[in-house]
This record gives sequence, structure tokens and C-alpha cells, in this order.
Amino acid sequence: MTGHSGSLPGSTVDLDDTDSLLAADHDGALRAASMAGAQVRATAAAVDEGALDVVRSDSKDYPPRAVIWVSTRGVAASAGNLLAAARGDSVAAPLVLAAEAPAWIGPLDVVVIAGDDPGDPALVAAAAAGVRRGARVVVVAPYEGPLRDATAGRVAVLEPRIGVPPEFGLPRYLAAGLAVLDALETGDTAAQIDLGALADELDAEALRNSAGREVFTNPAKILADRIVGRDVALVGDCAATLTLARHGSAVMLRIGRTVVAAAGLADAVSVLRDRAAKGAADLFHDEQIDGPAGDRLRILALTLAAERTVVAARTSGLHDVDLVGAGDVPMGPGAPEGPAEPVGVPESTGPARIEQQLAVLAVRLEMAAAYVRILRG
Repeated sequence: MTGHSGSLPGSTVDLDDTDSLLAADHDGALRAASMAGAQVRATAAAVDEGALDVVRSDSKDYPPRAVIWVSTRGVAASAGNLLAAARGDSVAAPLVLAAEAPAWIGPLDVVVIAGDDPGDPALVAAAAAGVRRGARVVVVAPYEGPLRDATAGRVAVLEPRIGVPPEFGLPRYLAAGLAVLDALETGDTAAQIDLGALADELDAEALRNSAGREVFTNPAKILADRIVGRDVALVGDCAATLTLARHGSAVMLRIGRTVVAAAGLADAVSVLRDRAAKGAADLFHDEQIDGPAGDRLRILALTLAAERTVVAARTSGLHDVDLVGAGDVPMGPGAPEGPAEPVGVPESTGPARIEQQLAVLAVRLEMAAAYVRILRG
């Protein structure tokens, strides 16, 4: 692999020029992405102030039959999918993802209304149905307009306290979902997540990816360097990382204005092995005779710490594959010499919980998308 020069062909912005980066960030995408920790901390404060006390106390006497996450689109839906992938097999009640209120909602159910539009007809109808049928309803959305009118204050509310564009709201939805699931747990509190610690992790990730950090010490800038001007696919090898890959593809389109595919690792490995089998012909390729060579596909494999060894083994010997994990920290000044992975080397300490790893990687992808947008102009 070649080193990072700090600028890309065709770009007028140098990734190592802090002032130019900030000046080119016209929409404040970098700042919005760096507010992930603040969003989580604000949600934690609302929980500490008693926003979920009613839900928690009712669960002691009436354990929930099901938790229904109602969202219609965007990062709210992505957060529901991440929650299901990370916690679906460990929560006391089944976690159901829905775009509208199921017909079977009843008094023993918990309905979470997640979205950014208090006038969304599906969300308003679901909230009203939950209240009417006696379910415990939690609103993770701006509590105003039709949504407020339809529920008349008979719900728990975790509305946004930090103003960021909707596409950067994943940390808030994820934190709110984790808080709700933890409030419903009546057993081992050791399984519950510390939202304050999660906020600290996300603040640390934002700092690592800040405009003032040079490319070779900045995971998000390195990802942007890998993506701009190339055919790229984000891939995952389990439900959680595949969901994260799809979120990354969405933010690259919405924030980075760049098309990046999302796929399963098996599909990417199959394509790369097919290309490797034809690689011998590329050795004799002459652009003047054969025409321009096809673009090379780069694979960014999102990995959890527990599956990294397996993913590394499955991609062993394949070129143009980078493993991207939450604990990967690029080699910096004073680091020991030796071989290192292009996107970083596994850090001995890092977020251990799946939810923390997913949140950290989501922030990294969002900040990388912001850099991609700046580089594309």
C-alpha cells in the first residue's frame, strides 16, 4: 500500500490543512458528526432526570410482552436495526421492528416511536394506537405538533436536546433505545450499558477524527482517502456489521455525495477471488492497445473485535481489503516500527461492548463522509 500524501488527485483541499478543511466545510458536517457524544450525554441526562421512571417502575410488576420499535425511515430505522442486531438475542422481551403500529399491540407491550418528524402520519398513528390500547409508549422524536396532540402527555419522552441535522442523529436514537431496553431489565444490572461511558468513547473518536489531526493519525481521513475516486464497498460479516455497512452506504450518499456499495463479506470475497483468478491477464495489459484498465474495487470490511480473526482469515491473500474495527488506531509518531494494517492496528484497549463498537464505527463513517464531501468539492 502506498502512503498518504494528505491530498487527493483532483482535489483543491489538503487533508492536512486544518484551516482549508474547516473553511470548505460549508454545511458544518464535521461539527455535526463530532456532536455524537453530546447527543448521547444529553439522552443520559434525560434518563437521570426521570424520563423513563414510569416505564422502569411498571416493568417490575408487568414485564413487557414485546418492545416495538416504530420508525419509517432514515437513521431512526438504522438505529432500530442496530439495536436488534446487538441486543436482540439478550433482551428479556422480543424486539420487533415496524414501520407502523402492529394490530396486536396491547397493555403489556412497550412502543418506541422513533423519528425526526412529529407530523409523520405513521408515527402519530402508532403513538395514538399505543396510548389507546394501554401500551407503554416512549417518544424518541420532537414532542410537538400532531405527535403531542395525539398522545396528550400520556407517554415517556426522550426528545432531542442537541440540534444536529437528521442524518447525524443515529447516536441519539441508539442511546435512547439502549436506555429503554435497560429500563425494562429487572435482573442483572451488569448487562446494562453506561451511557456516560459511551459518550466518552464517542468524544474520543471525534477527537481522533478532528480536522486538526494529520491523515496518518486520523481514522476518518484515512477512510476518506480510501474512498474518493475509487469503486468501494462497505461489507459486514454478521447482522450488526452488515447493518452498519448499510448505514455507512447511506451516509456516504447523503453526507458525502458519493455512491458506496454495501454488501455481505461473502459477496465481496467472491468478487475479489474471481478478479484474482484473472489477475495474470492484467500483467500484460497495455492501455494503448487494450484500452483503459477497469477500476479496482476496494473493500472496507467492518469488523467487531470478536470476529476480526475470522474475517482476517477469510480475506487473507486478497488485495484491496482493509479491516475496519472500532479499536483500530493508525500508527502515529513514536509508534514501534513494523507492519501495520492500512486503516490502523488493533488497539489493546478499546470499546468492548458490541453497542459501543458499532457506535464508534458509525461516528467514524459519518466523519469520513464529511471529509469525502469536502474533497469532492
